[in-house]
Amino acid sequence: MGRGKIEIKRIENQSNRQVTFSKRKNGILKKAKEISVLCDAEVGVVVFSSAGKLYDFCSPKTSLSRILEKYQTNSGKILWDEKHKSLSAEIDRIKKENDNMQIELRHLKGEDLNSLQPKELIMIEEALDNGLTSLHEKQMEHYDRLMKHGKMLEDENKLLAFKVHDIALSGSMRDLELGYHPDRDFAAQMPITFRVQPSHPNLQEDS
Repeated sequence: MGRGKIEIKRIENQSNRQVTFSKRKNGILKKAKEISVLCDAEVGVVVFSSAGKLYDFCSPKTSLSRILEKYQTNSGKILWDEKHKSLSAEIDRIKKENDNMQIELRHLKGEDLNSLQPKELIMIEEALDNGLTSLHEKQMEHYDRLMKHGKMLEDENKLLAFKVHDIALSGSMRDLELGYHPDRDFAAQMPITFRVQPSHPNLQEDS
């Protein structure tokens, strides 16, 4: 007994719709891969789920952008305007520039130098020398800033020490002007019994 024919219309039940999408999506991608391998065909498949998730397949020997370009050429349909073409060219230019910069960086690190000509090696040597000179200049500038900052702190420390000494000296002079004497003040604070000595004989002893 075979399966019943499914009516082609939107599946209302969300769970059933998701299960059907997953099965048929896998089937489409599998068939695209099979026809690409068996028939040496250029195949590109792009599927978006209802939630916007992307699923795609492209033949290993080509790319989706090349397939779309061939489609545009053979069908006569314009897939993108001149603005998008210009943007695509700019992206390609930036990618190429980035690749060149990566190569130059490897050369500056001393990597992949066997393929370079003597003139190119001299240019790299000059670039490294210029870089070392610039680095030395930056180090000297940083050293000079540290020395100036240290000198400023030293001057501030000397000024502070001078002020502290001046304050202490001013306090000592003020004490002298007021007649301050440490021993005298200490005696003034002692109890009378320790300060007053008997200056007359005991008259009771004579009687």
